[in-house]
Amino acid sequence: MITVGVEEEYLLVDPVTGVPTPLVEAVCRTAGLQPFAERDEVQDELLQAQVEVATPVCSTLHEVGGHLLRLRHAIGSAAEASGCRVAATGAAPVRGTLPVPVTPSPRYLRMEGEARQLVDEQLICGMHVHAGVPDPETGVAVLNRIRGWLPVLLAMGANSPLWDGRDTGFASWRTIVFSRWPVSGPPPLFDSFADYGQRLDALVASGVIADRGQVYWQARLSERYPTVEVRCLDVQLRADDAVMFAGIVRALVATAIMEEKSGAALPVTAPELLQAANWHAARYGLNGTLVDPLGRPHSSGDVLYALLEHIGPALEEAGDLRAVSGLVHRLLRVGTPADDQRRALAEGGMPRLIDLMSGTVSD
Repeated sequence: MITVGVEEEYLLVDPVTGVPTPLVEAVCRTAGLQPFAERDEVQDELLQAQVEVATPVCSTLHEVGGHLLRLRHAIGSAAEASGCRVAATGAAPVRGTLPVPVTPSPRYLRMEGEARQLVDEQLICGMHVHAGVPDPETGVAVLNRIRGWLPVLLAMGANSPLWDGRDTGFASWRTIVFSRWPVSGPPPLFDSFADYGQRLDALVASGVIADRGQVYWQARLSERYPTVEVRCLDVQLRADDAVMFAGIVRALVATAIMEEKSGAALPVTAPELLQAANWHAARYGLNGTLVDPLGRPHSSGDVLYALLEHIGPALEEAGDLRAVSGLVHRLLRVGTPADDQRRALAEGGMPRLIDLMSGTVSD
């Protein structure tokens, strides 16, 4: 069984205005002292209005869901005790008149000095899924085989339509903000793990990025764990949608490993086409067509059904088929979290939107 773990980033916001609030130190201190969150499970992030949680290594989706609910409750309670609320949104719907201070670590302060405006506008939150791989060579083969599905996952998880108090027209504005860093977007194809390492070394040697941590591809090998890390997703409003994506990513990885072992042909999507599919997914979410891994446009429903067919055997083997397919069908029926945000803002303004973004975190 392939192990899986999830990291989620959240915004800390004013409970009335929704403006990001730099209270991460107080929230982390409070959450770390509570019995339902260990200190190493709750961490600060680039800006002092962001906080990150990380589940332990899990063997089942039931474990993932239990840990996410526990951690969301811990952070939500700590935030309320600190005078703010936690918002599970991919981008800050509103921003204050002054930039949020950077967390004062040497790495973050260096990033601020090199790209001040990008750091000031990094009020975005993602979800990262780690899936275990037996060795780095297999991990690189997995990256090659899942890269065509990353725009589909992005569209499914879009949860950042609002920025500076208005609708951006994009389902995932976080994707657009994040794409301005030097190394981002879908990963290229690699010949081997040696090729992967040489490319990362060359990027660092160029001086454009300071370290391998600034290789912000939407899927990469983790530097800390024996995992493939999928990073294309906005943080999710609902914990069960986060669980769904953990199951999908694990099944994609399992399917890729099976295909690699069997010698199945590698589907190759041209990098420019994959980049275009990524932008299209960020723009429309599921409200239109999606580009499949071979570069062909289809209805969103058809592409999601093709995804389920592709990973179905792996889902069934893991015991996840019923749960994941049910959540995918719900997503097709009710829309993405970006659609939820737009409805909340239209129906009840900022108070309703804040309740939507934070209610699922603290319940």
